[in-house]
Amino acid sequence: MNTLFVIMGVVGPWQIAVVVVLILLLFGGKKIPELMRGLGSGIKEFKDASKEENEDKTEDSKKSIK
Repeated sequence: MNTLFVIMGVVGPWQIAVVVVLILLLFGGKKIPELMRGLGSGIKEFKDASKEENEDKTEDSKKSIK
């Protein structure tokens, strides 16, 4: 938890603003929503896969108990 505070202490508002401006310059305003949609769907797929993995593990543990 302390690491988070150290990282946030290093990254200030000016650094965040510079990163945002660089992203806008690199990708342009029209491309960013498309990139965010792709990022969101990737995160959703990752969550779904991890849920399936957890369900498989619980089913395996139930089988081994019987």
